[in-house]
Amino acid sequence: MDVSQYLEIFIDETKEHLQTLSDQLMILEQEPENMDTINEIFRAAHSLKGMAGTMGFKRMQRLTHDMENVFQEIRSETMKVEPELVDVLFRGLDALEGYLAEILETANEGTEENEDIINSLNSIAEKATGKSSDGDAAAAPKAEASAAVNASAGEIKYDTIQITDFEKNTFDKAKNENQNIYGITVYLQETCILKAARAFLVFKALEEMGEVIKAVPDVQDIEDEKFEMDFSLVYFTKESMEKIKNAIESVSEIREAVIGPFEANGSAAAPQAAAKPEEEKPDAPAAAPKPAGNAPAAQQAAPKPAAKQAAKKAPAKAAKPTVGRTVRVDIEKLDVLMNLVSELIIAKNGLVSMSSGDETETKSETGFNEQIEYLESVTTNLHESVMKVRMVPIESVVNRFPRMIRDLNKKLGKKMELHMTGEDTELDRTVIDEIGDPLQHLLRNSADHGLESNEERIALGKDEVGHIYLDAYQDGNNVNIEVRDDGAGINIEKIKNKALDRGTVTEEQAAAMSDKEFIDLLFRPSFSTAEKITDVSGRGVGLDVVKTKIEGLGGSIECKTELGEGSSFIIRLPLTLAIIQALMVEIGAEKYAIPLSSIQTIEDVAFGEVKQVQTKEVINLRGTVIPLIRLDKLLDVEPGEFKPESLTVVIVKKGDKQAGLVVDNLIGQQEIVIKPIGDYIRCSKLISGATILGNGEIALILEANTLV
Repeated sequence: MDVSQYLEIFIDETKEHLQTLSDQLMILEQEPENMDTINEIFRAAHSLKGMAGTMGFKRMQRLTHDMENVFQEIRSETMKVEPELVDVLFRGLDALEGYLAEILETANEGTEENEDIINSLNSIAEKATGKSSDGDAAAAPKAEASAAVNASAGEIKYDTIQITDFEKNTFDKAKNENQNIYGITVYLQETCILKAARAFLVFKALEEMGEVIKAVPDVQDIEDEKFEMDFSLVYFTKESMEKIKNAIESVSEIREAVIGPFEANGSAAAPQAAAKPEEEKPDAPAAAPKPAGNAPAAQQAAPKPAAKQAAKKAPAKAAKPTVGRTVRVDIEKLDVLMNLVSELIIAKNGLVSMSSGDETETKSETGFNEQIEYLESVTTNLHESVMKVRMVPIESVVNRFPRMIRDLNKKLGKKMELHMTGEDTELDRTVIDEIGDPLQHLLRNSADHGLESNEERIALGKDEVGHIYLDAYQDGNNVNIEVRDDGAGINIEKIKNKALDRGTVTEEQAAAMSDKEFIDLLFRPSFSTAEKITDVSGRGVGLDVVKTKIEGLGGSIECKTELGEGSSFIIRLPLTLAIIQALMVEIGAEKYAIPLSSIQTIEDVAFGEVKQVQTKEVINLRGTVIPLIRLDKLLDVEPGEFKPESLTVVIVKKGDKQAGLVVDNLIGQQEIVIKPIGDYIRCSKLISGATILGNGEIALILEANTLV
């Protein structure tokens, strides 16, 4: 049975269980007596163990099995949760995430055994309970001469397997090679659902230590789940019965394995049965074909089970799984989507009917306009519905950060807490995929640079525990994410001195720069104020990476700070990257689109109101001085023949900053589909993409954030 088809499902569900483990371990560290949390961790570990076992990831299964054992002892109240145990459990969680990362990369769990973590778990359990982790194995019977090794005296069904004369040749060869010949009956739990999957894992485990010669029912029937809750095997191996039994029973949902020596001339294999054609026996598997030539007897044995062949081929087929591009959608949203598509088809049929009808010209024109309005309404609703389908709560990104802050707490020796709000705020899936790393940079920056040491905070009269806040909220067509702290704030003088030392600015430039401009220097590549390099920060990467990533998503970032009070980084992101509302404008003979989310107002400004300040054009709009940007000069567009009596100015805003974009003409508001220009065209940051207009023309989309 090929389980690779379930790999994507396994990865998605494993991510959820690992996140559950992380969240619950964080709670457990604060509330070690919380039985609800203990039960939730036990369930997550148990589910992970079963899933890993089904997929054949034995190392992952073993680690989760040991974690599950520890929590079983805690649930039984034979041991208590201690800080040492929580630390080991977090190491175990990191190891499980390492396995998942390896599976994402190679579709295989790798070779890391994590023996130190397993030994630590077992050692803590032994110390707390007084029970040895391998006590059960030591107490198990080791006498291989017994007829069977089993825990609950299950029925021995393998002695009914009939062996042909040809198959007996392989028995002689096995004995000559000092191999053990065992009969095995495997019993599944009554609650087992994926019987074929469990059987496949049994075959896979056995093929690593020997060779399955015969199975009843045959392998094809087992793969097709055409069997009850047990199956029997004849098996050649050099390993002990105890080891084989343990290997089988380590597979999830296996109730018991009954194993014992097998004789080819047993009672079930009567002498006359060998001479009679095997296919005439309705209850026995078909005999193997007669060997050809002088091939070795072992090679002429019954065909190898398909399970063995699948196991051997698996490494060649293993490929990097394609995951992480899925979205879970509420069925009601899909119902709405389906209804809108139905209405779209109705609108299309109406237009087709009108084009082939013989109505009068006036009626035809009226009906056509009505159909266009109807079509516009449907497409608008369709756009909104598709947006909702693509939206994912930001929770899927931020829920890993409490664990990160907990680790930084220990690494930096600072007491700190993370407070999050707005985790249910939704963003487009394409934005969600990219926003995690920038937020991680900002949080690490707050923890390392922002918060003072415990001693400094006490001396300043602050709470010894530093506080970091991550707030997400929707603001019109944008989502704002704010990362702030109650630390020392940004020292402008320190930035100024660093910039002068590095030659980033001159003395004259520094004298004319505002605090805001100095803070903007932090977003330059390789600019860091850290005095020493650590594994947390100080390498000059971080804020420049954050800014580049955010602007690549069509967003913006700004920083606010107050010395001694703390800092705040505000990220503004568009709800979706696919379809936006835009204002279409003309500049010369060319058409451009300005995203509506960036526009504050549109003003008609007389030429006489334009003033010069430090060689730059500005206007005074209701008490606010706003710089003007002549787009025709900036974009090198040929001026049009029309000479206006006043300036048409589109006021755009980014945070607290404003700018006035001078355009020649306003076309109107449109819903546009953003098309990427492509890497092969060298494009200024002024252009964020392009769109195709109704008449087939292409209009470039201006990135207002870079203009302000």
